[in-house]
Amino acid sequence: MTANANKVEPLRKPVQCPNCGKNSQRDTYPFCCKRCADVDLNRWFGGSYAIATSQSQDDEM
Repeated sequence: MTANANKVEPLRKPVQCPNCGKNSQRDTYPFCCKRCADVDLNRWFGGSYAIATSQSQDDEM
């Protein structure tokens, strides 16, 4: 085997972290670190992100 045969090539190319702009890491993709992933998750839990719908809740009843 050659030295290049032992090299593991990542499946995804690094992208910029959506929170801080640093390069993403393989184990926390698409974030650069666990902290940025946790910040994003907290935004989901806190209601900062929302999925728009065309129905209002009154229409369902």
